[in-house]
Amino acid sequence: MLGKKDSTVTESLGGSAGLGTAVKPSSKPVLIWATIGGALLAFQLYVWLKWMTGPNFERVLPGVSDPPMFMKTILTIWTAVICIGLPISLYYFIVRPWRRERRITLDGMLLVSMGLMFFQDPLLNYFNTWSTYNTWMWNRGSWVQDIPGWQSYGEPGAMMAEPVLMNAPGYSFGVLLCTILGCWVMRKAKSRWPNISTLSLIGIVVVWAFFFDLVIEGLFLMPMGLFTYPGAIQSLSINAGTYYQWPLYEGLMWGGVQAGLCCLRFFTDDRGRTIVERGLDNVRGGVIKQQFIRFLAIFAAVSAIFFVFYNLPAQFFAMHTDPWPEDLLKRSYFTMNICGDGTDRLCPDPTIPMHRNGSGYINTEGQLVMPPGVELPKVVPFEKGN
Repeated sequence: MLGKKDSTVTESLGGSAGLGTAVKPSSKPVLIWATIGGALLAFQLYVWLKWMTGPNFERVLPGVSDPPMFMKTILTIWTAVICIGLPISLYYFIVRPWRRERRITLDGMLLVSMGLMFFQDPLLNYFNTWSTYNTWMWNRGSWVQDIPGWQSYGEPGAMMAEPVLMNAPGYSFGVLLCTILGCWVMRKAKSRWPNISTLSLIGIVVVWAFFFDLVIEGLFLMPMGLFTYPGAIQSLSINAGTYYQWPLYEGLMWGGVQAGLCCLRFFTDDRGRTIVERGLDNVRGGVIKQQFIRFLAIFAAVSAIFFVFYNLPAQFFAMHTDPWPEDLLKRSYFTMNICGDGTDRLCPDPTIPMHRNGSGYINTEGQLVMPPGVELPKVVPFEKGN
């Protein structure tokens, strides 16, 4: 149906556009998405609980370096604004619609789903650390070391450090507002070119999201010191060699995520339901069960978009990093205590093996250090023929 010429585009919930359908679909699609969403939610809750009750729930300290006053001032104000915005967004997108209509709208579902999407934020460092946060901000480390199979080095007090007070609410209403803005761009494009194809419309929002991310991340959030991409490929980066170097492929990856979220919200049916909610009316069990299944399906779609368009390609770039810039290495609040001055580990570099939990590593003297009780593998002689 997206490609049918006779599809009718209408304004629906939250200003979304709808695609008319004539036949009631089976409940199987929405149940499949809801099952995936339920499994993801259970996994996230398990990891978060394990993190909060275990040794990794420890702050990563900023070290000996003191961020400049402008950086501390902006980060403090920005965090306060984000924290204040969370209850306002909860009221606007969930409480107010519920009081008026006794239902949770699509945007309310997206608000919660995008907040839970925050779980995936540090996964770009799964195999190798190439992005860091400013540890001057309040943190309790992160849950990465409690994710099964996690590879990049970390231990309590020295690991990927998530600024929870900023990122948790920022992912919820911040990403939702960006998605709403992207849908506005799509509506304007559809109004300007009524016969525009779906693929071209998606292309427009990808380009918009790229430049929007460049401005927000590359020209604002990174210079103010929220996070860094020290392992970025510098030949493909803006402001290369600085602590705020911004890789162009970051814009492409996040552009893909934002475009996916915009399409999820924009292309709805005449009742304002997304593609993953097809068959919801045929689910038995009452309104509460239907709404919970609806939420799980939307959450699964939001999570899949982030994982496919961002975290999967991010692993490739994590394997092809450049040396960390000196402008970053001299600032202890950006190294998260995992490497560099004050530790016995060299920071990730293409000339040395990648740091892995439980493996040997190259220390600051250029020597191979093996974990206690671990020996180098032995060479087994070939069995000689007769």
